[in-house]
Amino acid sequence: MSRYVRKNIAAIEGYIPGEQPQNSGFVKLNTNENPYPPSPLVRSALRRAADGSLRLYPEPLSNSLRSLAAERFGLRAENILAGNGSDELLSILARCFVGQGDRVVYPVPTYTLYDTLIAIQEGERGGVDYPPDFSLPEALYSERAVLTFLCNPNSPSGTLVSLKEIERLAGSVSGILVVDEAYIDFAEGEGVSSIPLIRNFPNLVVLRSFSKSFSLAGMRIGLAFAAEEIIADMMKVKDSYNLSRLSLIAGVAALQDLPWMRRNVARIQRSRKKLARRLKKLGFRVYPSQANFVMARREGQNLRGLYEGLKRRKILVRYFDVPGLQDSLRITVGTPQEVGALLKELESIEMDT
Repeated sequence: MSRYVRKNIAAIEGYIPGEQPQNSGFVKLNTNENPYPPSPLVRSALRRAADGSLRLYPEPLSNSLRSLAAERFGLRAENILAGNGSDELLSILARCFVGQGDRVVYPVPTYTLYDTLIAIQEGERGGVDYPPDFSLPEALYSERAVLTFLCNPNSPSGTLVSLKEIERLAGSVSGILVVDEAYIDFAEGEGVSSIPLIRNFPNLVVLRSFSKSFSLAGMRIGLAFAAEEIIADMMKVKDSYNLSRLSLIAGVAALQDLPWMRRNVARIQRSRKKLARRLKKLGFRVYPSQANFVMARREGQNLRGLYEGLKRRKILVRYFDVPGLQDSLRITVGTPQEVGALLKELESIEMDT
């Protein structure tokens, strides 16, 4: 594995060796985990499943999860592939469609795993810069590529692209358009997901994750939605038993208790508004986030010192040591207590300087 790939794997979602404390008194607001527990139905189902059946292999096609997801989203199971987190689904897409020298494009800055997957496949990266407001770059519509990635809501900005724009993009790209909706459940309003568009666009793939809104980051569950032909191609690439028995059980139970997820999402939305409002009062530019995090910027000011100061006070946020983002912090929306602790320490640091 090349040094470039190893470096980018370490950068995914803020992972830094030795900086993921467990029960060490840190307020962990750097990896966009849900601060609230998963549904009691999930926990009960997992306890019941921890029996002698663990000696058996799981369903090879994850049919129980796909069937329930099809019912919930108004599709057929043939339009859905289950993955070991949406990261595995992204890897499957890269392995399916990207060969040496093939061009892959996406607006940047965005999720860093896209870079890593292209490097592994020896494809050609075509990053198109977001404008300052993180609206969709006009140049993206005319790019020619085998794959186009769009993280929506985007990370690290949290900004959302409208369905109208995604329809236009799906009709413009020459290859497959992948809309990565890991954070879409945190968006406000109805009808923001691109999943219904797969009926009209055979080149569209929509990815969803159970890690964020369903509080199941530890179980690694993701879903891909697409035309049957694309799902069939992805099936040829996936591992034989890519989801464990317990992951499948957790995913099914989570989809059986959507009200629990939606209550937690509403709590995070309320805390997000408070966090954004207070950060603005502290002099940050805060982008209109529709995710479970906010991006706080002080244009032209390197925020590494602020990030390090928070870490010394046991508050972890995400600092991007890359050009164009060194003046920004991405902050996960935690519980009201965690948000309060962050704001208190930020105010204290500001007073000391």
